[in-house]
Amino acid sequence: MGINYRFIVSGCLIVLMTFACGEDYLEIEPFGSVSESTLANEQGVDLLLIGAYSLLDGGGTVGGNYLGGIGRLRGGDEVTQGTETGPSIFNAMMFTEADVDIESKWRNLYSAVGRSNDVLKMLAKVEDSTPEKLLQVEAEARFLRGVYYLYLAMFYRNVPWIDETVTYAERNYFVTNTVDIYPKIEADFSFAADNLEETKSQVGRANKWAAKAFLAKTLMFQNKFSEAKVLLDDIIANGQTSNGLKYDLLKNYNDNFIARTKNGPEAVFTVQMSVNDGTVSGNGNPMDQYNGTYGGPATCCFGWGQPTFDFVDAHQTDPVTGLPLIDTYQNSPIPHDNGIESNQPFTPYAGTLDSRLDWSVGRRGIPYRDWGIHPGKAWVRNQFNSGPYNVIKNIVEQARVGIDRGANGASNNPYNMIRFADVLLWAAECEVEVGSLAKAEEYVNRVRARAADPDGWVKTFIDPSDPLAGFTDTPAANYKVGLYTGQFEANGQSYARKAVYFERRLELGLEHHRFFDMVRYDGRDFDMAEKMNWLMDREGNEIMNASNNWLAGQFIKGKHEYFPIPLGQIDLSVIDGESVLVQNPGW
Repeated sequence: MGINYRFIVSGCLIVLMTFACGEDYLEIEPFGSVSESTLANEQGVDLLLIGAYSLLDGGGTVGGNYLGGIGRLRGGDEVTQGTETGPSIFNAMMFTEADVDIESKWRNLYSAVGRSNDVLKMLAKVEDSTPEKLLQVEAEARFLRGVYYLYLAMFYRNVPWIDETVTYAERNYFVTNTVDIYPKIEADFSFAADNLEETKSQVGRANKWAAKAFLAKTLMFQNKFSEAKVLLDDIIANGQTSNGLKYDLLKNYNDNFIARTKNGPEAVFTVQMSVNDGTVSGNGNPMDQYNGTYGGPATCCFGWGQPTFDFVDAHQTDPVTGLPLIDTYQNSPIPHDNGIESNQPFTPYAGTLDSRLDWSVGRRGIPYRDWGIHPGKAWVRNQFNSGPYNVIKNIVEQARVGIDRGANGASNNPYNMIRFADVLLWAAECEVEVGSLAKAEEYVNRVRARAADPDGWVKTFIDPSDPLAGFTDTPAANYKVGLYTGQFEANGQSYARKAVYFERRLELGLEHHRFFDMVRYDGRDFDMAEKMNWLMDREGNEIMNASNNWLAGQFIKGKHEYFPIPLGQIDLSVIDGESVLVQNPGW
């Protein structure tokens, strides 16, 4: 049974966020809230905990937008549709410290931290439970706080650590952001890993292995590869899902992104969604803006991102070996139909491709899940400003619309915050850094072997006029995916690094990781500013033209790796005329 994160009494989760409240608010119980006495019991504290889980989708409180949402638009794999007269400020690095979306994300994440802290504050007052049960609640709350703080560090880097000891009564809520919070994030995940059970009665709850995986991710962001390797070795050998499945790759790549196969052995930690459950909102995933596509029959009101030309081109493979063209793919761009009407002729690319492309990107002439053959421009609302492609990952299947789509177009398709392929590729990265290149190649090949299996490829329709009639055994495109055969050791560490980086891009594309990965890679055979500016130039030239390139390279090294500290938060944190919050470098 999955945990329904949002099935909570309205208002019961705003009680104890004292660092955001004034004195008058604390003296008068707000209308619609639930009193502390009502929550100081086993059931009440569990409701608070579920409320903390509920913000994993990025909505449901002040602020909003998915944990990766405004971050994903900076990585070169997606471009927002913007408008026909202007760009996305996030694609073009044109945002400022006063941007409302940047402050919205800050407020949303700190609301989530606050809910986690509320659970921890309440634990000491619960008398109708056992120490064993309360320890699990504490460990889950600290796990969630670690998740939210890790994303705060990924987005803003220099943020204040607000924990359960910060209260209005103590007047200790003005906290500086000049102290490194990574050790505290590690401490939360370590506590969770040491104390959480391996399995849970509800699949959406964090277990011991999810905590270890997030601890490994935290270490990766600090380049602590030897420490992360110890954890990752353990996870790969012994890890299991919260519903007791040994970690492994799913047989078919696409099974990670649809509801009927969610919570399988690849799901290290998956954000749970629910629709058609009798609630007004539908409890689906509209706030992550991940289940919709901007145009086409599967569209819903929340779609916004479109895959870039460069992301599509990166899926070209060597026609002999089936290996990726890491350094040369941009030299032979895949022909596209940008600007070509759907009633005009167009021949899809016939060269060899990585099979993961057509489970990630909708492109003309190829089956788009079970919705039909993608016709090109007719299914893309804004080719003018965003190019010719649609997202496929996490798009609901037509055959299951009545089951998997609910109110306002929201779906119950999962979002995998960490899946096992992610773990394997982190492990490969660590092996490269410690010098075990053959082991790194083994991990990469384990991921590539699935993409090479024809059973998991996109196939043609039996009857293109009736896509629900099913698929043939004929591949929809010229897929060829090969395994590495000693190239890592033969070509050395620099080559191996680039191969691992590139594999993460192919395997995890459009899953909100790319920009943050590039921040981690910078300086290790990777120049982020050079790469970002090249990507921005290329994309803008493809969509528009060289004389009207609104994406022309504007990424500034030492500045744009992180968002600015929101100006509104700096203004709210003033003591004796000085803010305790220090602005990030470059802003």
